Amino acid sequence: MSAPGFWDNPEKAQRTIAELKPLNALLKPYEELERSLADLQALVDLTREDPSLEGELQREVHRVGRLMNEFQLQAMLRGKFDACSAYVRIQAGAGGTDACDWAQMLLRMYKRWAERHSYEVQLVDEVANEEGGIRNATLFIEGDYAYGWLQGETGVHRLVRISPFDAEAKRHTSFAAVDVMPEIEETPEITIRRDEVERQTFCAGGPGGQHQNKTQSGVRLIHIPTGIVAECRSERSQHRNEEMAWKILRAKLLRLEEQKRRAEIEKKYDEKGEVAWGYQIRNYILHPYTLVKDVRTGVQTAQVQRVLDGELDEFLEAYLRQKTEKEHRKPASESAATAVPA
Repeated sequence: MSAPGFWDNPEKAQRTIAELKPLNALLKPYEELERSLADLQALVDLTREDPSLEGELQREVHRVGRLMNEFQLQAMLRGKFDACSAYVRIQAGAGGTDACDWAQMLLRMYKRWAERHSYEVQLVDEVANEEGGIRNATLFIEGDYAYGWLQGETGVHRLVRISPFDAEAKRHTSFAAVDVMPEIEETPEITIRRDEVERQTFCAGGPGGQHQNKTQSGVRLIHIPTGIVAECRSERSQHRNEEMAWKILRAKLLRLEEQKRRAEIEKKYDEKGEVAWGYQIRNYILHPYTLVKDVRTGVQTAQVQRVLDGELDEFLEAYLRQKTEKEHRKPASESAATAVPA
């Protein structure tokens, strides 16, 4: 970056700066951890000579342990797109109006999680359900490593509760699908031919007032070879909606390519073809008892309301650890299979 002529090609310069972000996010905590470990060793030596420092030593051990845990988690976010911002799409599944209400609850949950971590949140697209809740919605969560942290949320989420829409107050099961995609700019891995994309405009509707209801500000892009659809209706400007729709389309196509290359990682809900029983990655039970349990990692808690208020870190961290362990086991087994005895 300090080389002469670095800014002669602004586009290339921005790509270099983007590559620096995830490197700094790992190297700076590592350097801090190294310094802390050296200080801890010095404190150990001093405590041997002066036992009254034992309390201070215990506090320092706790602090360095916390730094180590944070560094281990950060080191797991080493995927090519883990440092990117994220699009989170939520789609109501089986369960009628209850499912639409459940989709809205998930939308709030991810908003609250993003706010807790100081990410910027933008509602890109939303289709409301007439009786309550939403049919689908897309959030843009902007900030470093938003995709890395949320990537494991892709899948079907199941809710069991007493339905607020049932006059007989019966217990209902609802499903909603979550899809998480990284925000990417132009990349050589994804080439989209304009003649393969159908562009449609529509009235945005919703709470935006007369402007959105009367003008064709919403934009829908359909990638004809794959059938993938990207929409945006949140802005008053058709141009800005189209720009966002192109970003979402690129993210969806990239996600599709990643799925093909990483078939050993858990399948996405849209590959399974159904948002219903048997495909869920996490269960949220509000009745007859309270429990949130991740089917993949086994992590569970009875504090359902805290989870719905955005306290997801326990589940996100467990998924990252499990994913990292799988990635480590695969090369080991492959190398063992091809090893030649000495």
